[in-house]
Amino acid sequence: MKLLFVTPYLPSPPRFGGQRRLAGLMRSLAASHELSVISFNASDEFAQSSLEETRSYCKEVVTFPDMDFLDRKDKRLLQARSLLSLHSFEHLLIARRREFEARLQELVDSGRFDVLQVEFTQMAAFRPRLPQGRRLRTVLDEHNIEFDIVRRTADAEVSAARRLYSAVDWRKLRREEQSAWRRFDGVTVTSQRDANILSELEPSTKVSVVPNGVDVDKFVPATSAPDANSLLFFGAMNYYPNQDGIGYFLEQIFPLILKRRPQTKLWIVGPGPESMLRLKSANVEVTGFVDKVEPYLDRAAAVVVPLRLGGGTRLKIVEAMSKQKAIISTRIGAEGIDVRHGEHALLADDPQGFADEVERVLAEPELGVRLGTNARRLAEDRYSWPGLVRGLERFYDELLAAPAKAPR
Repeated sequence: MKLLFVTPYLPSPPRFGGQRRLAGLMRSLAASHELSVISFNASDEFAQSSLEETRSYCKEVVTFPDMDFLDRKDKRLLQARSLLSLHSFEHLLIARRREFEARLQELVDSGRFDVLQVEFTQMAAFRPRLPQGRRLRTVLDEHNIEFDIVRRTADAEVSAARRLYSAVDWRKLRREEQSAWRRFDGVTVTSQRDANILSELEPSTKVSVVPNGVDVDKFVPATSAPDANSLLFFGAMNYYPNQDGIGYFLEQIFPLILKRRPQTKLWIVGPGPESMLRLKSANVEVTGFVDKVEPYLDRAAAVVVPLRLGGGTRLKIVEAMSKQKAIISTRIGAEGIDVRHGEHALLADDPQGFADEVERVLAEPELGVRLGTNARRLAEDRYSWPGLVRGLERFYDELLAAPAKAPR
C-alpha cells in the first residue's frame, strides 16, 4: 500500500511521547509499505536531523514551518478569543495555515495513495476534497480523545481560570471531534476506554484499538544495578497533565516518602518550560530535554506515574515496562494498559497509598525485580510495535474492502 501521513511534527528522531507513537507506527509500516508524510517542522536544532531521519524510511517528506509559532502572549490572546468563538483554540490555531491545506490537496489529487492517515484531532481541521469514486481511504489516529482530557481538567483540582477555560473548550472540542469521526472512513484509538467513548457518541464510525507500543529491542533491561534510592518521572513537561501530575507528587506524595526515606532522590526528565527549574531541590533534579531517556531509566529503582488527568495510554508506562522497571502509578496513569496491580505494577490513587507503594519498592528490591520481570514480559507479548502494526494493517484492509464514506 501507499500511505500518506498528515502530522503536526515529523516523527523522527523521537524525543517525546507523540513522536514515539508516530515513529513506532511509521517505521514498522515502512517495512512493508510505501510511506509519505506532510508535516510541520520546528525551526530548531533538530530540524535537519528530523528531515534526514524521516526521509530514511519515507519516500516523500513535505514540511512547513512549525505550527506552534505563537509566543506566550499571543497564545493567551488566541485562547481568550476562542472563548467567544464557536471553535476551539486548537481549531483556530490550525485555521491560520491555509498553505498547508493547499499542498495537502495537491497530494490527494495526485491519486497516488491508498490510505490518508491524519494524526491528532487538530490536524483533521485540514479538509481536502476527496475524489468521487475514490479508492483512497481516510483514517484519523486519535492519540487521545482530546475533549475527554479537557473535560477531566474542568473537573480537576486546578485553578479557577483553567477550570472555566476547560469547561468551555471541551464542549467545542467534542463537537469538532465528533464531526471528524463522521467524516473519516475509520478511526484508531489507543485504548478500549477511548473506543467505548467514540462508539457511544458515533456508533456508525468504524474504530480500531491500536495501543501505544515500544521498541523492545531498543528499550532493553539494564545490565547494571539501579540506584536504590532513585525515582524517575519522565515525559513532556509542557503537557499539562504531566505538569499537574508532578505538582501533585511533589506537594502531596514526596514529602511522605522523605519522612521515611530522606535520602530518596527524584529525577524529572523531559522537555518543558524554564519555570520547571524552580522545582529543583536537594532531593529533586530537573534535567529538561535529554537526548536519550534510557540512561535515566537504567539508573532508577522505580518509575512513578502520578497522573490525575489524561486519556489514551501512556508511552512512559510501556517504555518503563520494556526496561524491566518497577512502576508505581495512579489508575488513570496506567489506564488502557493491561497491567495488574501487584503483578506488573503497583497502583494507588491517594497520596498516602502511593507513598506506601513507593516505599515498598525501595525497601524490597526483590519486589521491584519481580514487577519489572513481569512487566517486560507483558511489553514483549502485547506492546511491541510490529505486532501492533499488524492490527493496523488489518484495519486498512477492512476499510479498503468496504465502501468509502460519502463526503460531508
